[in-house]
Amino acid sequence: MTTPSVLFVCVHNAGRSQMAAGFLTALSGGAVEVRSAGSMPAEQVNPVAVEAMAEVGIDIRAEQPKVLTTEAVQASDVVVTMGCGDACPYFPGKRYEDWVLEDPAGQGIESVRPIRDEIRGRILMLLAELGVEPVRA
Repeated sequence: MTTPSVLFVCVHNAGRSQMAAGFLTALSGGAVEVRSAGSMPAEQVNPVAVEAMAEVGIDIRAEQPKVLTTEAVQASDVVVTMGCGDACPYFPGKRYEDWVLEDPAGQGIESVRPIRDEIRGRILMLLAELGVEPVRA
């Protein structure tokens, strides 16, 4: 059994994709290889996204936005896009999902919490589809 790998992609790799990567890393307990990237990475992870994740006990402060590479896509079993449009390279044989989520950029914590919670729910569904039992609920 090989370890499944998931790549989360959004434009800036500063909010949605970072929160998704944080949840998948924490909830999979290392049973899934997790990557995230952006088509036009920001300078830093959105501080409100960091705060929202800290509220649920997941620390993403040390993360840095990364540029999307063809190699990252090729090395992943599942590619989850979040509003990056045509900037995501397509490779036959990969599983692609497009998660339509509101962008937390420029929003306050009250607006980011529901986005965070929706991402968490989608991560739990993804884990079930991958056959990985969450390490915490």
